Amino acid sequence: MTNLQLYLAIGVPVVINSIVTVAGFITIYTLLNQRMTDLKDIWRAELRRVEDVLDARLKHLEEIWEK
Repeated sequence: MTNLQLYLAIGVPVVINSIVTVAGFITIYTLLNQRMTDLKDIWRAELRRVEDVLDARLKHLEEIWEK
């Protein structure tokens, strides 16, 4: 077996496997990053809703207190 045949038999599959592995990690990172962004948006919306409710309650208490 020549050196070229060994490179083709061993080296090429190793390189392809490395490329596939890196592509998999990039895909997972991208998906997780998008999911985290979505969760941050959900939390911001929920916190905004809670803030609005608390503001309304505080305004109501202030109105009662002023009477």
